[in-house]
Amino acid sequence: MADCVCLPSCIFFNDKMENMPAMAQMYKTKYCLEDSSRCARHMVFDKKGKDFVPKDLFPNQIERAKEIMK
Repeated sequence: MADCVCLPSCIFFNDKMENMPAMAQMYKTKYCLEDSSRCARHMVFDKKGKDFVPKDLFPNQIERAKEIMK
């Protein structure tokens, strides 16, 4: 799959988030470079728009993303 369209402005991918997890590089590969459709940040972006993506939402927080998208 292609890289996520959000990469240039994604604060997670560009290491601009506070408290980056130790597994950040693995998440970047899995969610940003392989399958962005599984990324919690991308899900919220796609459904509600950039302004609804919380600054502290990590790509693996799918349940939290579902709550935001309700």
